[in-house]
Amino acid sequence: MSATIHSIEAILVDIPTIRPHKLSMTTMGVQSMVIVRIKDSDGLEGLGEATTIGGLSYGPESPESIKLTVDTYFSPQLIGQAADNINTLKVMLGRSTRGNNLAKSAIETALLDLQGKRLGRPVSELLGGAVHRHLPVLWTLASGDTEKDIHEALGLIETRRHCDFKLKIGSRALMDDVRHVAAIKEAVGESASVRVDVNQAWDESTAAKGMAELQAAGIDLVEQPTPMKDFASLVRLSEKFHLPILADEAVADAKDLYNLAAAGFSGAVAMKIAKAGGPAQVLEQAAVASAAGIGLYGGTMLEGTIGTAASLHAWSTRETLHWGTEMFGPLLMKDDIVVKPLNFHDNGVDLPQGPGLGIEIDEDKLAVYRRKG
Repeated sequence: MSATIHSIEAILVDIPTIRPHKLSMTTMGVQSMVIVRIKDSDGLEGLGEATTIGGLSYGPESPESIKLTVDTYFSPQLIGQAADNINTLKVMLGRSTRGNNLAKSAIETALLDLQGKRLGRPVSELLGGAVHRHLPVLWTLASGDTEKDIHEALGLIETRRHCDFKLKIGSRALMDDVRHVAAIKEAVGESASVRVDVNQAWDESTAAKGMAELQAAGIDLVEQPTPMKDFASLVRLSEKFHLPILADEAVADAKDLYNLAAAGFSGAVAMKIAKAGGPAQVLEQAAVASAAGIGLYGGTMLEGTIGTAASLHAWSTRETLHWGTEMFGPLLMKDDIVVKPLNFHDNGVDLPQGPGLGIEIDEDKLAVYRRKG
C-alpha cells in the first residue's frame, strides 16, 4: 500500500537581500518566500517553495495569500491522499482552484521531492533525466548606479562567477536608461552578453525607440518591453527588430505560449516553474516553444535554494537552453535556510545531486528567518 499525505505545512520566510534590487515597479530589500513541507505516512518529507518578486506589485499572488491558499484550500483536499500519484493530485487541485500557480508549483515541487526521496532518485530523473549537470547562470545588475554596476560586472567576470548580465530598466526616462545600459555594455565589451528587462514598463512606441537604441548599443535581448497581455505589440516588435524579445509576464503556461507563437511572435520565452504551476508543468511550455522555434531561457522569481533547485532539475532535462538561465536567486540573499548551498562556479551552477531535489533544510536557520506571528 502506498504512503499517504500525512501533513502539509506552509512557512513564511523573510531573508534580506545583499543590496537593494531595483525593478521597474518596486525596489526589494527583503525576499519573502513560502516553504512548503509535505510529510507522508512513512515519515518522509518533500520540500517545495513559492516565491514572488516584490509581492503584489508584480503579480496577483503574495506570500501571505500563497500560505492561506495552501493552508485553507489545498491541505484539506490533499491530506489522506496517496502521495505518489502526483498527476491525480494536480488534476484535483486544477479542478477545485483556478489560477494560484505559485501555490500549485510549491505543492508539485514538494510532491516530486517526496517521490524522489521515496525512490532514491533525483527529481531530474522523474522528469526524464538530466542532459546537463552544470547550467549557465547570468547575474542581474540592478543597483541603478552605472559605475557601481560596471564595477560589479567586471569583478564577476574576473572571478568567472558570471559572464552574462541582465539590467533592470524602465523606471527612468528612456534615454537615461539607454545611456546607463550602453555605458555598461561598452565597459564589459565582447567579454560578456548584456540583456535588459523592462518589466512591462514601456508602451509600444517607447519600446520601438528603445529597442532601436539598444540594438545599436549591442544589447543581445530585451525582456518583456510592453504590458503582459499586449500580445500584438510583442509580435509587431519581434517582426520589426532583429534584436530578440524575451516574453516573460506575457506567458504563464503552454497555452499562452501557443497563442503568442500562433500570432507570429519570434524570440524567446522565460520559463518559470512558479508561473506554470510546477517543474513538470513548465516542461509542457518548453515543448510548445521548441515546436514553434522559440528559444528557451530558464527564468527565476528570485527563489531561494529550494525553488532554484527545483527549476534546475527541470532545465537540466532540456537539450538546449538558447539563452541560459538566471537561477541566481540564492546569491542575492544574505543567508540561506539549507544545509548545503548550491555550487556556483565557472559562470554557472551545478545540478544538485542526491534523491529528490538534493536539498536539506537547516532547521536552525529556518527558525531564525521564519516570520514570527
